[in-house]
Amino acid sequence: MHVLLMLLAAVGTCLGLLVATATGANPAQLDTPSMLPTLRRQKRDWIWNQMHIDEEKNTSLPHYVGKIKSSVNSKNAKYLLKGESADKVFRVKEDTGDVYAFERLDREKISEYHLVALVVDKDTQKNLESPSSFTIKVHDVNDNWPVFTHRIFNASVPEMSAVGTSVISLTAVDADDPTVADHASVMYQVLKGDEYFAIDKAGHIFTTTKNLDRETQAKYEVVVEARDAQGLRGESGTATVLITLLDINDNFPIFTQTKYTFAVPEDIRVGSSLGSLFVEDPDEPQNRMTKYSIVQGEYRDTFTIETDPTHNEGIIKPMKPLDYEHVQQYSFTIEAMDPTINLRYPSGTSARNKARVIINIMDVDEPPIFQQPFYHFQLRENLKKPLIGSVQAKDPDAAQRSIGYFIRRTSDKGQFFQVNKQGNIHNEKELDREIYPWYNLTVEAKELDSRGTPTGKESIVQVHIEVLDENDNAPEFAQPYNPKVCENAAQGKLVVQISATDKDITPRNVRFKFSLSTEDSNFTLTDNHDNTANITVKYGQFDRERTKVHHLPVLISDNGRPSLTSTNTLAVTVCKCNEHGEFTFCEEVAYQVGVSIQALVAIFLCILTITVITLLIFLRRRLRKQARAHGKSVPEIHEQLVTYDEEGGGEMDTTSYDVSVLNSVRHGGAKPPRPGLDARPSIYAQAQKPPRRTPPTVHGGPGDMAAVIEVKKDEADHDGGGPPYDTLHIYGYEGSESIAESLSSLGTDSSDSDVDYDFLNDWGPRFKMLAELYGSDPQEELAY
Repeated sequence: MHVLLMLLAAVGTCLGLLVATATGANPAQLDTPSMLPTLRRQKRDWIWNQMHIDEEKNTSLPHYVGKIKSSVNSKNAKYLLKGESADKVFRVKEDTGDVYAFERLDREKISEYHLVALVVDKDTQKNLESPSSFTIKVHDVNDNWPVFTHRIFNASVPEMSAVGTSVISLTAVDADDPTVADHASVMYQVLKGDEYFAIDKAGHIFTTTKNLDRETQAKYEVVVEARDAQGLRGESGTATVLITLLDINDNFPIFTQTKYTFAVPEDIRVGSSLGSLFVEDPDEPQNRMTKYSIVQGEYRDTFTIETDPTHNEGIIKPMKPLDYEHVQQYSFTIEAMDPTINLRYPSGTSARNKARVIINIMDVDEPPIFQQPFYHFQLRENLKKPLIGSVQAKDPDAAQRSIGYFIRRTSDKGQFFQVNKQGNIHNEKELDREIYPWYNLTVEAKELDSRGTPTGKESIVQVHIEVLDENDNAPEFAQPYNPKVCENAAQGKLVVQISATDKDITPRNVRFKFSLSTEDSNFTLTDNHDNTANITVKYGQFDRERTKVHHLPVLISDNGRPSLTSTNTLAVTVCKCNEHGEFTFCEEVAYQVGVSIQALVAIFLCILTITVITLLIFLRRRLRKQARAHGKSVPEIHEQLVTYDEEGGGEMDTTSYDVSVLNSVRHGGAKPPRPGLDARPSIYAQAQKPPRRTPPTVHGGPGDMAAVIEVKKDEADHDGGGPPYDTLHIYGYEGSESIAESLSSLGTDSSDSDVDYDFLNDWGPRFKMLAELYGSDPQEELAY
């Protein structure tokens, strides 16, 4: 390929020399491909070629680019350039047409420039020829080195990968012209980490060893260089690749210790953890698949080892109950291995790692153990205090304590049974299978100390007692019958077909026999020998006026051992019938309903309770009526506490003065209370009333009353140190035998009194209320 390119370049150079010789142009300034069409042109006005210039020239500015020349032969012609880069990057000499570059050019920024050449008259500035467009191309120089797209790359590869496993592909970019041979060619090289990784010409990094072990070294830093194939300055670009080894399951688990010892109580629950086994596995958690097993020992069926997937540890669990009295120590060999490891990976450890396990059993005080998981006894009904059966339990501990047996109170009808110290169960009452055919008892077995006191350890067992049937119930009608017969029934007319039932267990071969206890009736019973019987008319024609209901006693016997017989009464009603034998009128039969003694007692107690309650209510109401009629109701005392923090309200305050003294004076002095007759006061109780001087008892008329009021008034006016502890007592009732009846001064009419209280009007505003209460009403005086 390189040879072909060099050959083409040589051919192009030769053609350029030929053209230059023919035209007189500088061979260095010719573009060989573009000049080929020029040879075929017959005539052109512009005599100049497409121009080229190398980038990044080191010579001083300006740099000569080329010459533009027209065929116009005029001394007055002037050359000009037009375009975006004209007069900035490129300039032309007006008289010669030489074009110069006044800046160093960079092909990587601008690879070619487009300009317009003009030839004008110096004086008139008119175009002597039409403008011509041309291009100045910048020749590439290998002045750039490769640059990676990133400075740092991250990659990963599984550990223990085979040689040549691809890791990552890198790319470096050279800004030079790729059409020029070797200008943009890139060469890669590993500068650091070449003992584990390599890179090819395309930039692919691959492994060079198969022993990349993550557990030894998990990360690698590889430095890669990208160099130009023909770099001018020997520069290169570098990048760093961080390679992480991915973990695989290539390591076997190893026990952290060679012997494990555990101590567990004998009452540990089956399936619970008694200890853990630990291994070391340098692989990551997702690649740890340790499996534990018991490889030596006779206790494979006693213990199992389960793997905890979270911590990769082995959990030892008992599969059977442990018993210190039988085995005190277990010893066996365990093995740890990982079945998912690919054995083609080299490993320095054994595939199977073993350890020894010793389990010491600790003795604990265990509850008694029954010999059976449950007991089933059978007992015939109607037997009292027979031996039903025995339960037996023993102390599994070495102490071999005595065992006591008890029936839980919560057991089904447990009060019917008793259990002794030997575990024998018997019943206290006769059992009736027809009431309870089964009894379920919970029997407790407790350890006893030397004094016979139960200790805390206990166990229970279920005892099922089945009551066996005895033939103790006579057969009876299968259902209540209400037979009817026409009074003109013919002989042999079927009245009713009866059947029987028995409360006892009815065997398949049961046979009931039916018969009438008396033959003195107009009915005949025929036993069908299939546990049914027919009642038919014996003579025909019934006298309904004489007997409307015939009570027919029927004897029913069973074939049990012993055979039992019962008498069942069948009430046959004689009815009026029409000519078709249809009943037209029948008397209602009164049936006796059997009521038990317990029901009768309950009904009697209910009636008695209702009667007593009714009597009490009646007596209470009667006592209340008598109390209202004779005034002997229970005294009621209503008290109200009134606290005064200041002087009373004057004439509107009716409770500011103790008027009990006025009442006592009015009636000729205070009366001593009569025995048995208590007043029913509504009291405005005095609050913290201080002791006062007792006024002298005064007997007499208005003058004496005035003296008393004056004394009280003087006491109230001069007692400035104490608050007004005034109290008003209202006596609403004196008693039924009292002549005065009421002692209330507020509820009495002052006109009935012989005392004239008009002088109270002269005492001022403070006694105005008293004057109105006790004084005469002027309107009443006018009325009289």
